[in-house]
Amino acid sequence: MITKNTLKTAMYNAMVKASTLMPPDVKMHLEKAYSEETDSLSRKHMEVTLENARLAAEGKGLVCADTGFPLFFIRVGNAAQLEGGFGSLWQAAKDATAEATEKNFLRPTMVDPLTRKNPGNNIGAEMPKIHLKFDGDGDELEIIAVPKGGGSEIFGTFYRMMYPSDGQAGIFKFIIESIYDSCYAGKVCPPVIVGVGIGGTADVCMQIAKEAAVLSPLGTHNPEPQIAEMERKLLDTIREMGIGPMGARGINAVLSLHISTAVTHTAALPVAINAQCSICRRWKAKVNGSGEITYTGDING
Repeated sequence: MITKNTLKTAMYNAMVKASTLMPPDVKMHLEKAYSEETDSLSRKHMEVTLENARLAAEGKGLVCADTGFPLFFIRVGNAAQLEGGFGSLWQAAKDATAEATEKNFLRPTMVDPLTRKNPGNNIGAEMPKIHLKFDGDGDELEIIAVPKGGGSEIFGTFYRMMYPSDGQAGIFKFIIESIYDSCYAGKVCPPVIVGVGIGGTADVCMQIAKEAAVLSPLGTHNPEPQIAEMERKLLDTIREMGIGPMGARGINAVLSLHISTAVTHTAALPVAINAQCSICRRWKAKVNGSGEITYTGDING
């Protein structure tokens, strides 16, 4: 039995670690990008990003001040037992988010969309957000905390219902134009991780794009060869746009690009794009059936 307190502890610690520790795959790709850039301003941006990460890991602040939207991606086995049932996940997420905000690991950025009233704890309608999936027959719970920065979400989100006749060429054009629009002035804090969703309904398309952006290990490719080749071609083309870190001159506007697909209506070709900022904050907590918690920055760990 996994207790309510264990759930809250796992969510809280995962969110704190996500806000203060750069995932190892992200650090590796940022260091590689730094070694590739030659423009002095691009290199300075990368130096500051990596230095902020070093200081945050030493307890001297956050990897980035804009902790944005509090998101939790949860996978659970069919045999898992939670105190109070699965509905307790939402209260645990609220309690963890409120505590992380109170202790300044999250900035209070969530406001009412119309009145702009800020409750000061990042809690409100649909926030914190939980994405829950059941996977396998085990009794474990996997929680990935993602404090998703506002810039990447606000300026890096695009959706279009295309025609099937637009084909791959139309998809490529839409993706490349969207990335250029979001990166050219540094609006999404490039270099970014780009997730692309193709297919499904409008909401499914957006969801798989976001998951591709925030949950994919950097540098990996879709297991489907045709889609993997699309990822490589797009990334190669984007590197030729002349945009680098924070919109300065360079080749690393995008660190990694990931495509997910879903079946769709015969008359439809929905395409969505979601960007994740360069520090790609995410940390995983794994809770076994006995309530033991382990944490890792390795998304495959």
